Formats: sequence, structure tokens, C-alpha cells
Amino acid sequence: MAGKVGGRGAVPRAVPARRGVRRRHTRRGWPDDWRGPRRAPKLDVSASDEPRMTTPLVPTPTDPRLTGAALLRGRPVGRNIDVFGLTDRGRVRASNEDEFLVASLHKTMHVHHTSLPSEALVNLTSESTGYLLLVADGVGGAQGGEIASEAALSSLAQYATHTMQVCYTSDPAQVSAFLSELQKTVLSVHDILRNTGAGLATTLTMVVVMWPRAYVVHVGDSRCYRLRNGQLELLTKDQTMAQALVDAGVLSAADAATSRWKHVLSSALGANEAMPMATPYDCQWDDRVLLCSDGLTNHVSDDEIAIALREGSTAEGIVRGLVALALERGGSDNVTVVAGRLER
Repeated sequence: MAGKVGGRGAVPRAVPARRGVRRRHTRRGWPDDWRGPRRAPKLDVSASDEPRMTTPLVPTPTDPRLTGAALLRGRPVGRNIDVFGLTDRGRVRASNEDEFLVASLHKTMHVHHTSLPSEALVNLTSESTGYLLLVADGVGGAQGGEIASEAALSSLAQYATHTMQVCYTSDPAQVSAFLSELQKTVLSVHDILRNTGAGLATTLTMVVVMWPRAYVVHVGDSRCYRLRNGQLELLTKDQTMAQALVDAGVLSAADAATSRWKHVLSSALGANEAMPMATPYDCQWDDRVLLCSDGLTNHVSDDEIAIALREGSTAEGIVRGLVALALERGGSDNVTVVAGRLER
């Protein structure tokens, strides 16, 4: 009769001894000098010159500390992240052609079969490894623009879910490859829209945040702003005929703001030409980011956006306040705003 496996009365499994060495076995069948399975030595970073947990790590793209345990120090977690998005049809348009997306990226495990009780499998999703923020403004009027912006966002969300490496490591050597991959994905959305033959087109401003970096991909005239140290920065450049004339020295920036070419796009997904611009940026704890369609910037100045980001205590409050201001001043177009901030 076979012996029991484990417990009282179990038959100890023989452990071969090295030749010429006599080993004693305990009652449980293990050599008395056995100390359990071998484990890899723990990594000791206490002697490192890196900042400690109490000092937030604020790296730059060229900072040599962007690898290993240093990346985990000072990294925001879910409770530190405050994001919110809102879109409104406005006061004039009959439909809303704007779309937006705010999504957190996670590692997860899908259980197919198990004998474990369901209550033992309550948390199979990791802490967020990044965030995806998107704003798209459909071009073409009425249903065409609405379908275009929705198609662009759906394709990119599918890419983020199934293709992008959510556990992407922030190795500086991979930044160029990662940006190139983002551009290819955006161009694939461009091809999808072109192949419909329906004349669908859309702007797209996308931010992929994977601490300590943010990757901005931009096509068209929607915008991405960042407030850092109290100063507002425009991280994107409008791809319009007016901006092209400014770049060529034909128009001043002031004249471009009122030019009839201001809303004529030189680049858009699904249009004759799409030129996605992809740029990496470093992240800091005091950064606040805002994405918007031109329905906001038609009525609200950069100075007013800066004040809202500087003084707002919540992302929702910032977004709702700016959308309300654009509507109060006429709401001549669809208005979409997404804002993100960090709380220590």
C-alpha cells in the first residue's frame, strides 16, 4: 500500500547524499542541514545615492537614474492621480463630433479554470502602470465628423488594450522605438478612415503617461498644455494653414489668431495628409496636464487656462469650470476638456 503524501505517516522522500558525505535525516525526511529552497539574494539599495522614499524622484529624460529601483521611488499610485474629462455639444452645433478617453493601464490575470474558491481570487488586477488620455475632434460636419472621431478613439483604445506593452519599461534606449510605434498606430487609424471612402477625418491629441515620462502624439489643432512651476506650456503645435504661414514668416502669431486660415487643417487623420508628431516629456509631481478641442481655445485664452490649472483643487473642478466658461461666451463649437493632476 502506498504511503501517504505529507502529514503523519508520510513516507519521506529520499534525498541523495553526496558521495563520501553521510547525511542525517530528520523525522520529516529532510536532511538536518537543509534550510529550504535557494533564493536569489535581495537587492540592497540602501547604500545607493538615489533619493529615499521621502524625497520624490524628479528625473529628466537624460537622467541616468531612470532604471531599476529608482523608478519606483516617488512614483504616483492610484490615490495620487486625479483625472477627469467632459465634452459638451455647445450652444450652436446640432451634434457633438468631439470624443475623449481617459483610461488607466493595468497588468491583469484571467483565470480560465481553477479549484480555488472565488473569494480567493478577488484582486487579479495590478496597480495602474500608466494612463492614456485622448481627445479627438471630428471633421466633416454632422454625422461624418462624429463617426470619424469615434472610429479614431475606438481603434486607439483597442491598440492600447491588446497591442501596447502595458508593462513597458522606461528604458531611455527604447524611447525612440516606442514613439515610432505610437506613430505607426496613429497612421494605421488614418488608413482605416481613408479606406472608408466616406471623407471622414479627425484631429487627435493623445498622451500616454508612464512614469517618469509622458508621450504626446498629435495630429490637427486640438491641444495639450502642461502647467509646471506655475507656468503654462503648450506641448503641441497646431497643424493648420495659419500656423504654417506663421512658420513661414508670412503671418504673425497675433494675425494668425484671427486669420480665416485658423481652422483650415494642414494635417488630420483620414484627410489627404496626416503628419503625427510624437514627443517624449519628463514628468514631475507638480505637473498638471490639459487636453482640449478648439471649442475651448476659441473662447478661453491661454492665460485663463493657466489660472484654472493653477488654482483648481480637483481635475473635475478645472474641467467643468473651463467648459462652463466656453459655453458662457457663446459655445460656438463642441467643447471637450480632459485634465490630470497629482496629489501627494
